[in-house]
Amino acid sequence: MTDVSAIIWTEKYRPKSFDEVHGQHDIVSKVRAFVEQRNLPHLMFTGPAGTGKTSLSLVVAKTLFGDAWRENFLELNASDERGIDVVRVKVKDFARTRAIGDVPFKIIYLDECDALTKEAQQALRRTMENFTQTCRFILSANFSSKIIDPIQSRCAIFRFKPLPDADLKSMAASISKKEGISITDEALDALVEVAGGDCRRLANLLQSASALGDKVTPEVVFTLSSHARPQDIQKILELAIAGKFHESRSLLLDVMLKYGMSGLDVIKQLQPAVWKLAIPDRAKVLLIDKCGEIEFRMVEGADEYVQLEALLAYVTMAKQS
Repeated sequence: MTDVSAIIWTEKYRPKSFDEVHGQHDIVSKVRAFVEQRNLPHLMFTGPAGTGKTSLSLVVAKTLFGDAWRENFLELNASDERGIDVVRVKVKDFARTRAIGDVPFKIIYLDECDALTKEAQQALRRTMENFTQTCRFILSANFSSKIIDPIQSRCAIFRFKPLPDADLKSMAASISKKEGISITDEALDALVEVAGGDCRRLANLLQSASALGDKVTPEVVFTLSSHARPQDIQKILELAIAGKFHESRSLLLDVMLKYGMSGLDVIKQLQPAVWKLAIPDRAKVLLIDKCGEIEFRMVEGADEYVQLEALLAYVTMAKQS
């Protein structure tokens, strides 16, 4: 087996070509058409983390520039360098010089550009206009609403979606086969559930789980990810609905301690589990509303144990409403 401590799987298994980018077929086909024509507009990739935004940007650069892609590609993480000086100095200095090779433009990739300050975004819009002849921008953001409209109007916007379960399972099976790891079907389902459409999270979890042994089990996956087993979360709610508040509370505390979960982690798992309860739809809607209220209180600084007990007490009374 490969020494997992010496590699980072998210980099090792990063796509090398358009055909290797999973789960974003429509986006890949359109971007590939731009690249084949060598007529690339400014691009904006938006969507959740781990869905292929950075990978597709690197594939674009490597396909366009070949071996010289590093000299013609500048990658900046805007969450680390988010001030106006970055745009005025680093970006502008790179953009004003011509590309090496037969491609008429360079590429600047700004990761997490929704973290740029408004002043930096205003400076960026002028830079995008002034250096169109020598440079193209690829902007990556989790939330496009945080990007000012003038920048959005200058870009072709592509919205990435979480990867389907089938693609995640295919990736996990491929990695486990290449690394010589034994993974059960139940562990594969657990990986997919915990990853939630994020292939980077899946690769990191699989690497961490494999470091503990050659066989990956659901228990290992849930423990490493601070994610409770769905059966335990469902049982907590069912005990509360049955009026067994003390048993429900005890099981909740045991689960939180066993998996190292925070109050917010618990709420995020409790909320979807509400829909599986055998209670009237009106009661389910009220519980969902209560989950939102409890989450808000925690974010504002309320004690998570008190708030979770309050939620269980509300669940206990929900069947009577």
